[in-house]
Amino acid sequence: MIQIDRETFQMMLHQIMERFDKIEDRLNRMNRQTSALDGDKLLDNQDMCELLGITKRTLARYRQKKLVAYYMIDGRTYYKSSEVEAFLNQKGKHMPARLKNQME
Repeated sequence: MIQIDRETFQMMLHQIMERFDKIEDRLNRMNRQTSALDGDKLLDNQDMCELLGITKRTLARYRQKKLVAYYMIDGRTYYKSSEVEAFLNQKGKHMPARLKNQME
């Protein structure tokens, strides 16, 4: 059995509560971000590369040339699924059924 004094216990409990507060803040930010994007599903770089069959570098070139719209959230790049679908339609391609079902 491990025994700790009251002061150490309170310090550890305080650290745990701070961690929970950080997690709660992060979840609240994520919920606001989804609302800010009209509730649209977000795809990340990996999703886009797999969907388009391209490398991350090619995707970066698409962003640089403004061929595809993107959003920076907490330092990460995301794409609205509705805009990705429009991009694919413009290129004469279609959104794969598995992704289309996830968006609904």
